Amino acid sequence: MADQIEAAKRRAAERAVADHFDPSFRYVGIGSGTTILYVVDAIKASLEKSAAASSTAVDERRGSLDPSSSIQFVPTGYQSRQVIVRAGLTPLAFDSLPESVTLDVAFDGADEVDDELNCIKGGGACLFQEKLVATRAKKFVCVADYRKNQSRLLTAWPAIPIEVVPLAVYSVIARLRALGSTDPKVRAGLLAKSGPDQTDQGNFIIDAKFPGPLLTRGDLLVAQKRGEEWAMLDKTGTGRNGEGRWEVESLAREIKSITGVLDVGLFVGENGYEASKRVASGGKAAHGLEAGQKPVSCYFGMQDGSVETKEAQSSY
Repeated sequence: MADQIEAAKRRAAERAVADHFDPSFRYVGIGSGTTILYVVDAIKASLEKSAAASSTAVDERRGSLDPSSSIQFVPTGYQSRQVIVRAGLTPLAFDSLPESVTLDVAFDGADEVDDELNCIKGGGACLFQEKLVATRAKKFVCVADYRKNQSRLLTAWPAIPIEVVPLAVYSVIARLRALGSTDPKVRAGLLAKSGPDQTDQGNFIIDAKFPGPLLTRGDLLVAQKRGEEWAMLDKTGTGRNGEGRWEVESLAREIKSITGVLDVGLFVGENGYEASKRVASGGKAAHGLEAGQKPVSCYFGMQDGSVETKEAQSSY
C-alpha cells in the first residue's frame, strides 16, 4: 500500500510539473510535505533536459551545465528549503522577494481537496508560510494522491489545523467551541516531554474538529435560492446550517477573526487567475479572505496508475 501511494504521488507530481512548469520561469514556490519531493525531482529533470537541449545553457567558464542558475525557489518552511538545497537548486526566502515580484507558480500538496478546489492544509504545521507563498503566486498548483480527493472537506481528513500564538491557546479553544468545534486540541510534538508541536514561527497548532462534511459555496447558493435563513449572509445568516455544518468560506472568516489566530488551514476564496482578473477590472477582494489561496488545478495520482485532475471552473 505504501509503495502504491508513493507511486501515485510521483505520477501526479510529474504530470503537474509537465503542465505548469517552464524552465524560463524566474520565481517558483515550493511547498511542504512528502509529495513535494517528487515535484522537485520533476522540476530538476525538466531543467536538466532543457539545459542539455540548449547550447546557451552551457557555462563556458566551468564547462558544465547550470540549468537552475536563473530560477529562484521560494520554500514554505525549513523542510522545503532543505529539499530545494539538496536538489542543487537555489532557495530564496519569502521575505527576500522584491516587492514587485509575483511567483510564476507555486506547487504544494494538500490534506484534502473538495469539488470547488477548497483545500485543508497544515497537517505538516506549515500552513502560514504555505498561504504566504500561494497568495504571492500567479497560480497555485496542488499535487496529491487519491486519498485527498473528496467532494467536500472534512470527509476523510478529521480536523482543521489552525496556527495560534501560544499565549492565546485557551481563549482560542473557547472561541472554537463556541463556533461548534468538537474537542479542539493543541497538537502534541513527536516527544510528549517536549511539549506541543511548534511551527517555524514558534507558534502552536490547534486541530479543530467540526461537524462535516463542510458545505461549499455552491451548497450555499442552493440554500439561498430556497430562502434558508442561515445562508442569507447579507442579512442575518451565519453560514452555518441547522445541522451545525459550516459553509467553508464563512468558517474560514470566523476562525481567522479570532484574536490569537495567525492563520487557518482552509485555503478558500479566489484562485490566482480569479484574483488577477478582478484586479485588472478594478474589483475589490472578498472581505476577510486573502486572494489567491485556492489552486487553479489539482493533480491526484490514482490507484490504477492514472492521474486525475480537478480544474478551476471559472473562465478567465
